[in-house]
Amino acid sequence: MHKTIGKTTRDILSLRVLTFIFTIGISSILIWVTILWSFWEEFENFVTSYLSWIPWEWAQDTVAYIATPFVGYTMIIITISILTSLFSESLLISLAKKHYPKHRDIYSVPIMGSIIVTLKSIGIFIVLFIILFPFTFIPVLGQVLMLYLWSILLKAPTVYDVGGLFINDKKLLKKRNKKSTLIAMIASLFNYIPILNIFAPIYAQIMFLHHILGNPVPK
Repeated sequence: MHKTIGKTTRDILSLRVLTFIFTIGISSILIWVTILWSFWEEFENFVTSYLSWIPWEWAQDTVAYIATPFVGYTMIIITISILTSLFSESLLISLAKKHYPKHRDIYSVPIMGSIIVTLKSIGIFIVLFIILFPFTFIPVLGQVLMLYLWSILLKAPTVYDVGGLFINDKKLLKKRNKKSTLIAMIASLFNYIPILNIFAPIYAQIMFLHHILGNPVPK
């Protein structure tokens, strides 16, 4: 795994990958800055209404003060994941040709399939996020919980987009898929640091690429 992380980190620092990352990241940030700037009061009221279960008004205000920008930040993370899933194919193919020239099998990943898988992951994330949100304020447990929730956004889309691009055999892909949760959680660590969070989705995709093409399949 450490070799896979090393290769991925070197790829991330290349000009083409950095250009992709900042294009996707800045676009996502601008989208949500524009939306939240225009509808901040409505957005704040929406978040506050969810916190009505908190018994004291002062506690509601305090939690809302923290939760509102955090929810906005989460929406940026979701948008980055969506755009990365939609536009990373050519970048992944170029990296595969660079590192694994002997692997010539490249398949087409249906865009509708990619969208459906991504939306399913977002749906699962949102449902669990709403249910588990109160627990995210518990020290340590909250951080681990968020890491797991963020990994949900990355795992299935990464396996579908990257795995489907280079492996057509479902049984083989299933064998390669065993470390996808760990890969998604490692990539999700970027989300703990604003700005660096724009690296998370493509880091997961490139890491999974190296994992499925660079490691032997266990029998």
